[in-house]
Amino acid sequence: MMRISTLIELGAVATLFSVSAAVDAQLDVQQFLDERYSQTTEIAETLWEYAEVGYQEEKSSAFLQSILAAEGFTIEAGVAGIPTAFEASYGNNGPVIAILAEYDALPGITQDAVAVRSPIEGKPAGHACGHNLFSAGSVGAAIAVKHWLETSGAQGTIRVYGTPAEEGGSGKVYMVREGLFDDVDIVLHWHAADENSASADTTLANRSAKFRFTGLSAHASNAPEKARSALDGVEALNYMANLMREHVPQEARIHYVITNGGLAPNVVPDFAEVFYYVRHPNAANVREIWKRLESAARGAAQGTGTQVEWEIIHGNYPLLVNETLANMMDEKLREVGGIEYTNTELAFAQEIYTTLAAPDLELGSQEIVQPFEVSLSYGSTDVGDVSIAVPTVGLRIATWVPGTSAHTWQALAASGTSIGFKGANNAAKTLSLAAIELFENEDLRNAAKAEHVDKLGDDFHYEALLGDREPPLDYRN
Repeated sequence: MMRISTLIELGAVATLFSVSAAVDAQLDVQQFLDERYSQTTEIAETLWEYAEVGYQEEKSSAFLQSILAAEGFTIEAGVAGIPTAFEASYGNNGPVIAILAEYDALPGITQDAVAVRSPIEGKPAGHACGHNLFSAGSVGAAIAVKHWLETSGAQGTIRVYGTPAEEGGSGKVYMVREGLFDDVDIVLHWHAADENSASADTTLANRSAKFRFTGLSAHASNAPEKARSALDGVEALNYMANLMREHVPQEARIHYVITNGGLAPNVVPDFAEVFYYVRHPNAANVREIWKRLESAARGAAQGTGTQVEWEIIHGNYPLLVNETLANMMDEKLREVGGIEYTNTELAFAQEIYTTLAAPDLELGSQEIVQPFEVSLSYGSTDVGDVSIAVPTVGLRIATWVPGTSAHTWQALAASGTSIGFKGANNAAKTLSLAAIELFENEDLRNAAKAEHVDKLGDDFHYEALLGDREPPLDYRN
């Protein structure tokens, strides 16, 4: 049997999409979103101001739910044991098309919406990954599709999943584990970026844990022989992990941060903690490397006379690329096009560009110039587990100045400006057109599902990388 990826290379699947969605409906949806642009801006600005970290997004989640409820969506809050997670559904019968919405901010980074470094005093977190825009675009798309379902009389359900704690909390994994996607046909998502692209990027699987060492305190000078330093345990683990880097597959990534190393040099710490991530394109390899890290932790404790325990914090599968859907999304993105900078936006972009380690390029627009391709991204996301459960497709939309990396003050600044808001509106348009295509095109849905089954394989069994633990609602405390 010929694999679907091969069919795509031959162009056979191209006939499955594009012509079925009526041009009038597509133009109507795009016009609808342009007319509702102020709402998209309001959502993006409000969440940018809230800047709540993972599992603490009470105001952000409630705000999004209130907007969707006012539009006639049925809301189910607090799903999967997570107070800030929700489902919002509109419609009945027919296919179920879902759109993901993320809204957690990053701790330890703050910045005003200006083109020079300007931290906001007293604000401990910021949307340096653009999740305020993610929510604005996804919610806008869902409302536009709801409008299309009403006016067209088409059958189907559009659903928004409010997904907390993407940044290291794996909120979506608990939702997958609870079976919340079991009745969904296709899932759509997007992300803020410095370019427009619907290329099919897979990601790295990853797992994280906090390794906690306990020892004995004593005066570091008067009675060092009575102490057993928990920090020594952490440092011994880090030393062994750094040696291990030479002897893992080259695609693997191991990184850590010491979250507690003691408070005073003259007090031998009886507690210390280090937070580790392990990544690889294959989930099985993550598990194997992780066993070695756990062995190193036990050895570090034994060698320093301390005790160690660890808590798995999160774990994600790599994104399962669905080329059938990715080609369709690429087509819809090219229909929508990019954005043009106003003079004010161009001045902002030019000023912020001088702070970036990026090659010279001509600013002024954010068009779609990248060819479609399937590639590997070295990031990780809990969307990976969703893509294991159901055929999933996403895209990146230009919301930042070209050359901007995520998790930077430059990304945070642009996410609070019209450059970011315009990008969110473009995302909403693209997602809306993709959803309409999927509602109308049964052949496309079936081809995507067939590819999904083919790539998973007959013997695949899903087991969350984070195990059976409950959501770590306090992991950001």
